[in-house]
Amino acid sequence: MLFVPLPFVVALLLLLLLLAMLRRDDGMATNRPFLVLLALCCVQSVLVGLRWGYDLPVVGRLTLALATIMPSLVVAGVMHLGAAGPRRWSERIGLYGFPPAIIALLIIIWPEAIDIAMILIYLGYASALLWLMRAGPDVLPLASFETAQPTHRAFVFAAATLSFSAGIDALVMFDFEWTQGAHVGKILSIANLLGLFMLGMAAAAASRNSTVRDIVDVAPVPDTAEDAETITRIEALMGEKKLYRDANLNLERLARRAGIPSRRISGAINRRMAKNVSQYVNDYRIAEACRLLVETDRPVTEVMLEAGFQTKSNFNREFRRVTDMTPVAWREKCAYPSG
Repeated sequence: MLFVPLPFVVALLLLLLLLAMLRRDDGMATNRPFLVLLALCCVQSVLVGLRWGYDLPVVGRLTLALATIMPSLVVAGVMHLGAAGPRRWSERIGLYGFPPAIIALLIIIWPEAIDIAMILIYLGYASALLWLMRAGPDVLPLASFETAQPTHRAFVFAAATLSFSAGIDALVMFDFEWTQGAHVGKILSIANLLGLFMLGMAAAAASRNSTVRDIVDVAPVPDTAEDAETITRIEALMGEKKLYRDANLNLERLARRAGIPSRRISGAINRRMAKNVSQYVNDYRIAEACRLLVETDRPVTEVMLEAGFQTKSNFNREFRRVTDMTPVAWREKCAYPSG
């Protein structure tokens, strides 16, 4: 009977996911670092299957080479969505080239330190990613408001996955020390099955954004009068211009329409409304959806699109967050009250 290692199955699933992302035609620009990451996850899973399923140690070096690239691609994907990070080319080259350069140097002068170096690299990039994400979804001004929160969670999830990979590397290193690698095959098969699939799913969740342009903002000033002026201007855009109906609206686009730096908008809403900008805009969308559900007989999907949402999952999640019920339940309760 033909033996098919589990990592091959994961690779097939990741390939299908990658093809689906490439064929998606929703008018949004591609987040290339994360699509590359998704492709590398697929290749890496195949290599793991060859190495431990068919006992081909020759692929080990290639597996190591790919592993050094993945952490920097995760951070690059975050910056692609507008998060603060290296802007100069020299800094970006360092971001991409530091892990491979360190590992290449260690292969030449100190091979025994490679395992420890990989653990430290993955933990370092995971820490950097969590630091970038510390302020919540508003650190991703190029992500649409509908997808900002899931994308933010995907990045945090990716950081956790990098930490998980570092832990597995440490476990393998200790297994070689204590049992001469007797359990490495099982450890890596299970770990890569879980770790690569998790990282691939995180990549898919954040693989789209609405533009690829860089942003330069000024730092927010915690001034009460300035906050009030900012909120007034944003409320005018939402109430009079119905800007929330734009499904691709993001923090950068809102800042351009308001003529206010995006960090100032984010800071004002955070301080005055105790919520992030994504939640603030989605509150307007849900209010519009509630009105349409009560005043019209239009289908829920049509109401969803009219209010500015593109996917049912995001619409239902935000609707429940605001009203604590489903759209259908809201219509039944408010449009047709009992008695």
